[in-house]
Amino acid sequence: MRNTQGWIVALAAVWWLAGCSGPGLDDAGADGDAAQRKFGSIAFEPCTLSSDMAQASTDAQCARFEVPEDPAQPKGRQVALNIAWLPAKDQAGGTPDPVFFLAGGPGQAATEYAAQIDMALRDVRKQRDIVLIDQRGTGKLSPLACRDANGRPLELPTDDEADANAIVGYATKCAQALEGKADPRQYTTTRTIADLDTVRKALGVSQINLVGVSYGTRVAQQYARRYPQHTRSIVLDGVAPDDLVVGGEFARTFERALGLQVAQCSSHPSCRERFAKDLRTQLIELKTRLETAPVEVEYRDPSTAQRKRDTLTADTVVGLTHLFSYMPQMASLLPVVIDEADRGHYEPLMALADLMTRSVGDQMSRGMQWSVICAEDADRYRPEASDANTVLGPEMAKAFFAACQAWPKGERPADFTQPLRSNVPALLLSGEIDPVTPPEYAERVLKGLPNGRHLVLRGQGHNVGGVGCLPKLVGQFIESRDAKQLDATCLDAIGYVPPFTGFNGWEP
Repeated sequence: MRNTQGWIVALAAVWWLAGCSGPGLDDAGADGDAAQRKFGSIAFEPCTLSSDMAQASTDAQCARFEVPEDPAQPKGRQVALNIAWLPAKDQAGGTPDPVFFLAGGPGQAATEYAAQIDMALRDVRKQRDIVLIDQRGTGKLSPLACRDANGRPLELPTDDEADANAIVGYATKCAQALEGKADPRQYTTTRTIADLDTVRKALGVSQINLVGVSYGTRVAQQYARRYPQHTRSIVLDGVAPDDLVVGGEFARTFERALGLQVAQCSSHPSCRERFAKDLRTQLIELKTRLETAPVEVEYRDPSTAQRKRDTLTADTVVGLTHLFSYMPQMASLLPVVIDEADRGHYEPLMALADLMTRSVGDQMSRGMQWSVICAEDADRYRPEASDANTVLGPEMAKAFFAACQAWPKGERPADFTQPLRSNVPALLLSGEIDPVTPPEYAERVLKGLPNGRHLVLRGQGHNVGGVGCLPKLVGQFIESRDAKQLDATCLDAIGYVPPFTGFNGWEP
């Protein structure tokens, strides 16, 4: 079976991802490297950031910055953080308080999404520097990677990533491979926010603005709690409340999003007439059939056009459906693709599964993700009986936390899960049909933020900061720090993506 579990974990953070000169910045002196620039005490050099997730590359200034792996042992093993600085566009220099972008996951590296971040924060960057910090355990400098003695990636001992026993065995081997190289207990959110503040000090700035997406919203809330005097404003996109058990509610939040997609199809006469059964019913029936008898499928490779054969399983179908629900443009494909599979035409579904496996597969640090969820979420997870009646079922959460049986566990502060209570100016963003962080999550967080405002984008999915006029609104908010005075009427033009009723495009 394909790496469907990996898709869901990888996308449980972000797609827009979004994601200089100024006070504390200067070019290198005449006796130094002419290409080198300094921001505070950190020396940066020109670099070009690119990744498989972006069509374009981004010019930036990059630096390596080391912090103690264990703060209690400042002279012990060090962790190298990869930092990218996108200087403000204003030729007069950026404002004193830059923006720190916090990636999702947990396990994504911010610098790998530089192009998307640069686009989504284009209005912010007119006057402010953007700082991207690869969280400890992610990125190219300090990945908490599972590799053997020869540096080759460790592979799961089975093709089925939803097999909890296989994941436990894999996590055991990974932890053993890291012995003497890294301590997984030190790669938690608490350690990350301490790193952020260390970087802030080194940059020579007194306050920062935080823009977090998905898991990055947890990081932002924790930083604002521990360092309120250094937090100028926060933008939370795809909000995860501090008391949320990340991964524990996927089955229910996906069910909600699926219900909205079904309702959307029913509201379109052509969609309603085209499909005899609704999407959820077809998914349940297809899942049940494939659990009993997986199907060998011949299909055309979407990248090479060569003919291939592979096995279509229930997990492939469920994983792809969950992944597509993150993005309304992809979700609009689901009714026709699932309907074709329900009729026995599996090739389109198999080709899309192949394409998405390669697009998403390596975008997450599995070890860093385990360090976070095993310290912060796993012990709080309680199975929900109602999950048994959902499309995802209870297996998703079981697989999500399975590694914690073998993974070294760090610690979290006693008040870690307490709701954030703060006067910090805050802008919260949600997509109406988000399958993992629904708008109700943001409403819970908003209760503790009297200077906050929550904007919900109709018909949109997970992470919306780059949609429509939001880049402009985010830019205005970070300058004014007054979310309640924003004129958000421009968001009224954003709506649902029409569903496909065939493979020739969206319904007119």
